[in-house]
Amino acid sequence: MGVCGCCGALRPRYKRLVDNIFPEDPEDGLVKTNMEKLTFYALSAPEKLDRIGAYLSERLIRDVGRHRYGYVCIAMEALDQLLMACHCQSINLFVESFLKMVAKLLESEKPNLQILGTNSFVKFANIEEDTPSYHRSYDFFVSRFSEMCHSSHDDLEIKTKIRMSGIKGLQGVVRKTVNDELQANIWDPQHMDKIVPSLLFNLQHVEEAESRSPSPLQAPEKEKENPAELAERCLRELLGRAAFGNIKNAIKPVLIHLDNHSLWEPKVFATRCFKIIMYSIQPQHSHLVIQQLLSHLDANSRSAATVRAGIVEVLSEAAVIAATGSVGPTVLEMFNTLLRQLRLSIDYALTGSYDGAVSLGSKIIKEHEERMFQEAVIKTIGSFASTLPTYQRSEVILFIMSKVPLPSLHHPVETGRTGENRNRLTQIMLLKSLLQVIKAAAVHAAQICPATKGVSTGFQCNNMMSALPSNFLDRLLSTALMEDAEIRLFVLEILISFIDRHGNRHKFSTISTLGDISVLKLKVDKCSRQDTVFMKKHSQQLYRHIYLSCKEETNIQKHYEALYGLLALISIELANEEVVVDLIRLVLAVQDVAQVNEENLPTYNRCALYALGAAYLNLISQLTTVPAFCQHIHEVIETRKKEAPYMLPEDVFVERPRLSQNLDGVVIEFLFRQSKISEVLGGSGYNSDRLCLPYIPQLTDEDRLSKRKSIGETISLQVEVESRNSPEKEERVPAEEITYETLKKAIVDSVAVEEQERERRRQVVEKFQKAPFEEIAAHCGARASLLQSKLNQIFEITIRPPPSPSGTISAAYGHPQNHSIPVYEMKFPDLCVY
Repeated sequence: MGVCGCCGALRPRYKRLVDNIFPEDPEDGLVKTNMEKLTFYALSAPEKLDRIGAYLSERLIRDVGRHRYGYVCIAMEALDQLLMACHCQSINLFVESFLKMVAKLLESEKPNLQILGTNSFVKFANIEEDTPSYHRSYDFFVSRFSEMCHSSHDDLEIKTKIRMSGIKGLQGVVRKTVNDELQANIWDPQHMDKIVPSLLFNLQHVEEAESRSPSPLQAPEKEKENPAELAERCLRELLGRAAFGNIKNAIKPVLIHLDNHSLWEPKVFATRCFKIIMYSIQPQHSHLVIQQLLSHLDANSRSAATVRAGIVEVLSEAAVIAATGSVGPTVLEMFNTLLRQLRLSIDYALTGSYDGAVSLGSKIIKEHEERMFQEAVIKTIGSFASTLPTYQRSEVILFIMSKVPLPSLHHPVETGRTGENRNRLTQIMLLKSLLQVIKAAAVHAAQICPATKGVSTGFQCNNMMSALPSNFLDRLLSTALMEDAEIRLFVLEILISFIDRHGNRHKFSTISTLGDISVLKLKVDKCSRQDTVFMKKHSQQLYRHIYLSCKEETNIQKHYEALYGLLALISIELANEEVVVDLIRLVLAVQDVAQVNEENLPTYNRCALYALGAAYLNLISQLTTVPAFCQHIHEVIETRKKEAPYMLPEDVFVERPRLSQNLDGVVIEFLFRQSKISEVLGGSGYNSDRLCLPYIPQLTDEDRLSKRKSIGETISLQVEVESRNSPEKEERVPAEEITYETLKKAIVDSVAVEEQERERRRQVVEKFQKAPFEEIAAHCGARASLLQSKLNQIFEITIRPPPSPSGTISAAYGHPQNHSIPVYEMKFPDLCVY
């Protein structure tokens, strides 16, 4: 006994102090007085701190092995107190012993020891160390805490505690390492691939009844302690600490987790995750998340349509949040990716597989799912564009329009049945996207200005020159001449949305002949100088396309309603006296189309044109407030009501139109007379000379080519133009004396000449549709040779060699001929040499 006491007295003091903090019965807990002595000794002799830690670690490992868990808890409590009290330079060595003991506890299979070790690590993570550490590693703790987050213990309560301990441990690792450049980089993929999925795994198991807004501003006053809430807080903290270069490594594991667990299709959890992400990261980093989503969408371009639709809808939510911060350079990149995915979806729907051809091993594509994906893309385009500033929105509109395939000389499209279907679907989808952008912008403007909420449907832009630049308007109006009725309707709606800046569109949704338009409460402003310049530059182009659209045989009621709305809005938004005169001439020309019927239009179309003209002239007469003009329009409308109601909108634009079987014998009393209108408006200061002139559209080659049906018709058109300009037809015709007989003969023969011209055109078209390719090639080659010979003759006449300084010499046939001498052989007079 004396020997033992003697040996105990010889032991180092720090060991004796450590032994004294352990009671005989572990249930009594830590001996506080002795713990105070140990703490004072550690502060007085900091060089002994590492030995104290090593000895405590040795005792703890021994107690764990002997299952003396009471002493284990006492040892960890002592370590925690020493750690909180000591901040000297020697603490690094003590920390190594501490982490070694924590790791030992985490390796245990006992849940209580795992939780104990985690709690000690969390306390350590909250301590700010005074001295840096160059060799400390947390790899084991990241792996172990991530494993605890996925605990599958049989006891639900114990499983919840273990998972929460794992989340707290990961939170501690993040706090300890994220701001210390000397520590191992926690943002490396090897760590993020463990941390982020562990948090998402626990966030995923939240009950639907406990779902709440992910915005941190809407957090409840008292949160329940459950793994889902804790994981969300940890994820927010992690993303909030992410720097610019670390966003990619933090977002990529989220995308992989959603892929592996098929969480895009319900899209509820995916949307919630990215709302958490977007609200947690710094606003200037938002565009990096958008880029990641776009890249992931491209990577999944061959995935199921439901998966792609989920990604697109998540992208839509994220883009709206990002637009409130900083979108950065991803605006056009985002729209380019979405439009590319739209075209791919169209190809998938047409071919029926992702490989372009149906085979035994290819996935079968469901057309309705692809249609849902296309609608999701269009919705995303609109929702994102609505949050952009005006200048960026204009760029997006131009960008989308530049992607629309047009059948013109400069924009060739695919041929064949599949190519035509692809072109048509692409045109429809892009025009729907364009219309969605414009409408979404109007909705956004209405939200900013509540006075226009629910009213304005137009593109908010004060200057039409900037809203409809020439390159955009040319492409849009070229699309307006398509044979496809749906495409033409989209173009009309787009034009209306651009022009309607005061929310008058809905007031012209139905075509009628109101006796008093004051009930519409139209908002009319004086035409600005910029709008006047726009109309001077583009008015004839607009009138021509409106006129040609009226002549389309495939028009239905929606087309005539759109045309009426377009005419009315031009009269309200962009009209001056000159524009009013031209619009009246245009509508009277449309009336002539219905009356003469050279296009062989169906009865409904002719009645619709009559009704359209009556509704518009009734509107414009009341806008101009010229009594005589209003009286003439009113008289014609009243006459039609009594004797020809089938020429008024109230009988035509209804569910069951009441039409006339014979429109060839329309009497003059049913028609609006150009002479009468020019007379009454001329007396009120309008240009009567211009009113007397019938409107004639200026057709261009692009207008014809935009409606071509086949290559044969296109070639026949080109050959027809060539034949008219051929030098063979430029023969001199002697001047003929103009007499009464000559004029009479010209009038009589005009019908025969038109028949001959029509027959000649038919033969040209038939020739190029039915003739063999060799014959067509030979014909074109002969014309090319003739053109080249004529050009050579012109060049010989216009380009002559310069005269020779040495004079002329006689040619072989006695005619003088000029010869050119090279400059270096010319002999100049001496006076010219200096």
